[in-house]
Order: sequence, then structure tokens, then C-alpha cells
Amino acid sequence: MIPEAPGVSADLSIFTLFWQAHWVVKLVMTGLLACSVWVWAIAIDKFLLLHRTRTAMNRFEQAFWSGQSLEELYRSLAQRPNHSMAALFVAAMREWKRSFEGSTRSFAGLQMRIDKVMDVTISREVERLERRLLVLATVGSASPFVGLFGTVWGIMNSFQSIAASKNTSLAVVAPGIAEALFATAIGLVAAIPATIFYNKFSSEVNKQASRLEGFADEFSAILSRQIDERA
Repeated sequence: MIPEAPGVSADLSIFTLFWQAHWVVKLVMTGLLACSVWVWAIAIDKFLLLHRTRTAMNRFEQAFWSGQSLEELYRSLAQRPNHSMAALFVAAMREWKRSFEGSTRSFAGLQMRIDKVMDVTISREVERLERRLLVLATVGSASPFVGLFGTVWGIMNSFQSIAASKNTSLAVVAPGIAEALFATAIGLVAAIPATIFYNKFSSEVNKQASRLEGFADEFSAILSRQIDERA
């Protein structure tokens, strides 16, 4: 049995690994843990936002295609469009009403103006849905390398311990190696969920953007027919 080297702790618990780590490795671990918490906070917020938006879109489409008057639907949503598709509908209807309810009716370029308004609204809403996704992408790609930096630093400290004690026993090397690997593990704990969440939410945002674009095309066709009738 190999005797334990003097002055070396045999306790390799998570708390001890963190507490006895070099201050640089501690800084890396603390930063990665903060990033991990930030990732989960963003994920929860984004999950709730996308769920609310998807549910509101379903309700709006059901009301829109139920045969309800567009004027009634506009009046109910004009003051506060509370989701992406409602904002798209209100923006198009507002441009429509400006052209038909002003002192002079302007048919020229109305279809183009409505399409432009809807394109701008879609871009704005997609940008709102994508907010903070870049943080997930950054954490997912950078955290393993940050953890690797902590690993390299911990291994350097292990070799310095060997040189200082002139003892190559496992008891001398093990704590530093464990600290180094712990930094790598925390980096992966932050990176893996961030990458998964980024891919999931990006896919969901793309789906909702496609729904908005599809509705914009259908609504544009409806307004185009009404423009032709009134012109």
C-alpha cells in the first residue's frame, strides 16, 4: 500500500477540489458556473416565451379563419397586439385604414406598402424571439475551451507540486489532476445544455417565422382582392 504523502489531502470531494484549486482555476470554475446558471435562466425564459407565442398564434388563427369581421378583430387587437401574429395583422390593417380612411384615398402602391409593413414587422418579431440566443451559442462553443484552459493550468500546478516536493507519488499528483479535470467537467456542464437549447430554440424560432411569413402571404392575398374590388 502506497503511503499518503505528507501535507497532501486525500479528500477529493467537489467542494474541496474547488476550495483548494489555484485562484486562476477557481476563477474559471466560477465563471463557468455563472454561465451555466445564465444558460438555464435564458432557456426557461425562452421556453415560456415561445410557448406563449405559439399558443397565441393558434388562438389568433382560429379567430381569424372563423369568419369574424376583420374590423372587429382589428378593434379588439389594435390597442395592444400581444403576440407576433397579432402585431403583423395590426400593422397591415393600420396601413390599410390609413389609405382608405384619409381625406384622399390612395390605391397606388397600397399593396406594396402593406407588404413592406408586414416584412418589417416580421423582422422585428423574429428579432425579439431570437434575443439572447447568441448567448447560448457563445457559451456552447466557448465553454469547453475555457474549461480546457483551467485544465491546462491545473496540470501545470501538478507538475510544479511534483518539482517542489520531489515526490512523484500519485498522492502528490492526484489533487491537481482532479482540479484540472473538474474544470473541464464544469465547462462541459455549461456547454452541452447551451448547445442543445440553442439548436432547439433556433428551430422553434424558424418554425414560428415560417408561420408568420405564411400568414403574411395569405393576408396579403386577401387584402389584394379587396383592393382590386374597391379600385
